[in-house]
Amino acid sequence: MSNEILVGVGEFRVAKGAVLKTIGLGSCIGIALYDPVIKVGGLAHVMLPQSNNGTKRSAKYADHAVEMMMEAMERLGSDRKRVIAKMAGGAQIFKHMTMDMLKIGDRNAEAVKLVLKDYGIRLVSEDIGGNQGRTVYFFTNDGRMLVKYSKGGELWI
Repeated sequence: MSNEILVGVGEFRVAKGAVLKTIGLGSCIGIALYDPVIKVGGLAHVMLPQSNNGTKRSAKYADHAVEMMMEAMERLGSDRKRVIAKMAGGAQIFKHMTMDMLKIGDRNAEAVKLVLKDYGIRLVSEDIGGNQGRTVYFFTNDGRMLVKYSKGGELWI
């Protein structure tokens, strides 16, 4: 794939004309934001639902990731009113963890949805839950997202 940019855990990248990729999504969420008019997209690999007051700004939190990505996209000429979102991840990978730990994937997904709602960003597709890890490819030239599963199989969302 041409011009592939890797997004690490707790990071985000914004690009035009590139494929943004994040690997190893378990309970984490891959959030993609896209402005279809100027074809600018962003992808974040979010680990935790929300930051606490005073937490250093970091894309590992759902609330910070959306805010930071949106700011970066706006610097490239994006208009928040046009931006749409896609998300994947939030799996329960480990069977032997406590119930509360198991819910982190669900809590991450809920937090992302709340933040998107706060920003007035429409979530157009999602692939959440289950018990498989995911790798996500987000194509900023057209806004497509390819989800590949750890046990095989893939899904375009």
